[in-house]
Amino acid sequence: NGRENDTPHSYWGKIAELIFLGEFVEVRRILCCIVLGEDCAQKVFDRMSKPLLYRKRSISFGLVQILEKNMFREIENLESFGGQSSSRSQGTFVQVRHKSGGGWRPKKKVYHRVHELDKAIDSKKKPTLILELKSIIQAQKRGSILLRDLEKHVGFVHKWNLMAAIEKYPSIFYVGGGNREPPFVMLTEKAKEIAAEEGEVTESMEPLLVNNLRKLLMMSVDCRVPLEKVEFIQTAMGLPQDFKSTLIPKYPEFFSLKVINGNVHLALENWDSSLAITAREDRLSREGLLEPMENRKKVRITKDGNFLGRNAFKISFPPGFRPNASYLEEFEKWQKMEFPSPYLNARRFDAADPKARKRVVAVLHELLSLTMEKRVTCAQLEAFHSEYLLPSRLILCLIKHQGIFYITNKGARGTVFLKEAYAGSNLIEKSPLLLFHDRFVALCGRRQASLCNEMQSSREGGPELMWLVKSIMGKEPKGRTIKSHSTIPIFRPESHSCSETKGH
Repeated sequence: NGRENDTPHSYWGKIAELIFLGEFVEVRRILCCIVLGEDCAQKVFDRMSKPLLYRKRSISFGLVQILEKNMFREIENLESFGGQSSSRSQGTFVQVRHKSGGGWRPKKKVYHRVHELDKAIDSKKKPTLILELKSIIQAQKRGSILLRDLEKHVGFVHKWNLMAAIEKYPSIFYVGGGNREPPFVMLTEKAKEIAAEEGEVTESMEPLLVNNLRKLLMMSVDCRVPLEKVEFIQTAMGLPQDFKSTLIPKYPEFFSLKVINGNVHLALENWDSSLAITAREDRLSREGLLEPMENRKKVRITKDGNFLGRNAFKISFPPGFRPNASYLEEFEKWQKMEFPSPYLNARRFDAADPKARKRVVAVLHELLSLTMEKRVTCAQLEAFHSEYLLPSRLILCLIKHQGIFYITNKGARGTVFLKEAYAGSNLIEKSPLLLFHDRFVALCGRRQASLCNEMQSSREGGPELMWLVKSIMGKEPKGRTIKSHSTIPIFRPESHSCSETKGH
């Protein structure tokens, strides 16, 4: 920069000495003093991040890093440092912004968490285990299953979670067997009574499930969806496990199975315009908000983002999100903007059109409304890209509309919630099937059923069996010895003797 003549020779001698000693941080400090002046360099140096200062780089790279003009993005007005009158005492104050490989680093966007919805994921872990084990037991012909056979249904790792549930909830699961009979698990008498009501509940929900399945097909561009994708989302929609052999053949006027390009598709046979009404429109009609605008007073959007209009969505901004006036003005325009129905063919609209983008939000809203718990995993939502012509950057679309949807990474998979369907961590409207599940899971908190189960176990050798289960789980009490006829070698992963297994 033409300043080397003005630089004291001691500077260069000091730099050579520090390079030899490997003190690169001090070298960079001196280089800043040479280029910018001591006072200005000190302020720049204080604003440099520690990872940048202590990164092990060559001196040549350090020189370029200090002297490169692109490193300084914002240059403020000249100001004097220390009040000195010499030209060296005046410098340019620079705010340092570090460059990344793809250009200037954008401003970090904060995604606000909703802790109540995060708790909704955690609170479902126990019911999911109980209901899964109930389904496995009910699928057996005798209504019971050997403990050693759990691995065949759920795998080696998940088997231990079910074993823990068996031990933890004796009011629901009864362990039998003993002597030379291998231990098995079955439902208690009270659990059997409640489980017997599941058939009536499923039968009463059949019309709702059929309509939801028809709506799922009506929203697709070709009125058909691959059968494997319907199976992927069947649990979220509340469909029975055997819906392919029971529900679909029962309604040939609505559904049919067709093989297209080697894949089996579930196709819609008849279009019903009365079903082409979204859950959002149904809610607005119940609230009387679908009447013409001239019959109602003119309203403005509130600070929480909600707007009373036939094209508006119900908004629930996360805690900590404070929209300013300009944001609310733009959001009001978006809430007032008309958009096509999700049940119209998506091929008719340009994806870049703002109305078509709002229609995508309505499609996601309707898809979540068709599920039992008004939530699906991110993988289930991504599976319907081609059927609904969803945007390629679907996650960004969900994040942009965080007042309508919420994404949580709690649990094994990411989950997308429809926020208006929840009050805190509780679902507002529950289907009869969910109410039945809640009633069955509530047995785990009943002390009387637990005492009855213990009395029944004591009459049939139950304490010995429960000690056996605890030993299998790695909780064997000290001082106990295993009898010669025990079946533990069948379950313990470290001993799989063929002779012992055949003997049992």
